[in-house]
Amino acid sequence: MSEFTPEEWGKIRETLADDPTKYGLPKREYGSVVLGSFNIRKLGRVTNRSPETWDFLAHVCKHFDLLAIQEIMDNLSGFQELKGRMGSEFGTIVSDRTGVFPNEPGLGERLGFIYNWSMVQRGEVVSDISFDRTKVLETLARNYDQINQAILPYVDYLKELDQWNSNQLGKRPQKPNVKMPVFLTFARQPFCVSFRIVGHPGTNPYELMAVNAHLYFGNYISDRRQEFDALMAWILGRFIEHDRAYYPNFILLGDLNLDFDNPTTDRDRIEKHIKMFNAKVKGEANVNFPFLDPHPKTKQFLRTNARFTETFDQIGLFNWDQRLPTYKENSSMGENPRGPDYGVFNFVELFSDALYNRGVSELSLSEKKAFFRRFEHEVSDHLPLWLRLPLPD
Repeated sequence: MSEFTPEEWGKIRETLADDPTKYGLPKREYGSVVLGSFNIRKLGRVTNRSPETWDFLAHVCKHFDLLAIQEIMDNLSGFQELKGRMGSEFGTIVSDRTGVFPNEPGLGERLGFIYNWSMVQRGEVVSDISFDRTKVLETLARNYDQINQAILPYVDYLKELDQWNSNQLGKRPQKPNVKMPVFLTFARQPFCVSFRIVGHPGTNPYELMAVNAHLYFGNYISDRRQEFDALMAWILGRFIEHDRAYYPNFILLGDLNLDFDNPTTDRDRIEKHIKMFNAKVKGEANVNFPFLDPHPKTKQFLRTNARFTETFDQIGLFNWDQRLPTYKENSSMGENPRGPDYGVFNFVELFSDALYNRGVSELSLSEKKAFFRRFEHEVSDHLPLWLRLPLPD
């Protein structure tokens, strides 16, 4: 079954207009700013999506004042189309392709931000995040035997590949899965941009280093955790140097591929890391990942993949600014319309209500399979998540 027809998109627009907050789309609230993250699956050529899909994506993205986007392809025509449909009040910045070496085969991607000029100002610092050569050499030296053992199958593969390339006889050698014992470098370099969120005249802005990341999924859970821990270590190290960093506060927005399918066990494991980070920080500082807690209004954990099984996507605050919410405030999120609050725009339920007149949970297995196929590539297989903050006062 193909993507939605223009008539079906009309039903979707009508259903959303009737009650946008039902599906978690953050409304415009005076005195607040909305930050978010959205993995828009393979956001590449403009011709890969219908005009109706572009209109829908633009409508959604306009509800955010600072939005981190993952999976932007090397071809930027789709990203440019999205920004164009959002209007001139929004600006963009995008990284170069990461995840593949130039002029070599592979599926690389860009990371980007879209921001509302009226509330968000871009600072001077824009950078990829990487581990320097000295750190990599130290890791190699300290873990030489383990690394050497782990990469032996890859060494053999390269020898076989060289031989195959010379004569093209038989099947091309298959690349082995390598389980690295330690972290060396990111599969895709996170992208860091400085932003100022301005408030009412005479107030001091929030000053944030926004980190956009799409961490490695890999074949092993250990690979995912290595990348997450490495990124946390980098941010925490720079965060502690707040008197020398360009801006003292950090916000992490992205698809972290966190293993969070079972909140009962996974939350405790991940929370131990967060508490460890908080313990390392001295003074009036805070590390807060609100999506690791059930939302206080629904008492439910928010899922960010289209099939409601995982919370791969996250927003994390690392702040010295006492106006930004701490993890202790997560239990009262949503009490003030201006924030702080957090949520997910559940366009999957929207589509189901509009097209089937019933929720996803009421669909049969065969209906679900056909349903998901219609939008997981055309729209996305991830839901946008958001964090609302009161404007600086």
